[in-house]
Amino acid sequence: MNRWCVRLALIAFCVLAFPCTSPAPLVYRPGEGWVYEPVGGGKWVRTRARDQLEVAQTAFDQKDVSTAFKAAHRTVKVWPLSDYAPKAQYLLGRCYEERRLDERAFREYQKLLEKYPKIDNYQEVLTRQYEIANRFLAGQWFRLWGYIPFFPSMDRTVGMYEKLIKNGPYSEVAARAQMNIGGARENQVSFFNRVDPFREAVKAYETAADRYRENKAIAAERIATIRNPLRILGTAVSMKIG
Repeated sequence: MNRWCVRLALIAFCVLAFPCTSPAPLVYRPGEGWVYEPVGGGKWVRTRARDQLEVAQTAFDQKDVSTAFKAAHRTVKVWPLSDYAPKAQYLLGRCYEERRLDERAFREYQKLLEKYPKIDNYQEVLTRQYEIANRFLAGQWFRLWGYIPFFPSMDRTVGMYEKLIKNGPYSEVAARAQMNIGGARENQVSFFNRVDPFREAVKAYETAADRYRENKAIAAERIATIRNPLRILGTAVSMKIG
């Protein structure tokens, strides 16, 4: 018994005599909730939207994507109606692209176009969405819960193109996005779809021809980009007859 008392006394003495710092990685901020913050990591926080965005932009330019994301996210969260929120929302998309999380980047760009439709770089954002969708069209895998690679999906790729076209039906990339919907449908396997993908491809190409008939480049591209011209032609004929 005396031996245990001595041990406890020694432990208590060591704790009191040699104190150590205890980091508090979870920090609560009004409007943001609980966030992880390592010791000394709060140096990026600012009290004004303009200053916070400047931190985000500077960090992004210096390839410090983690700090750029946190600063941009805080700008949008704390000052959503400020003049600096659109640029911060744009940086969120750029940060996700840098981290190769393209689906999340696409969603952040979509939020940007929906919440701040009067931004100066509207066309650039559409182009970025188009390039992301193209990567998925080329076979890039989508991610489960945003992180775990989980196979390509032409349905989800088509969904991206459709949102892009809705955002700017007559933008610089809309016509090619409509053509790529046809390409995505051609990439699908009929066995896994209730509707014949080639019928959907024909509809996509016909929509491109009707909506963008004045665009001669698209008219020529329509023929060149069809992956299975004979089957597409046969499907189109059967649809007309039916």
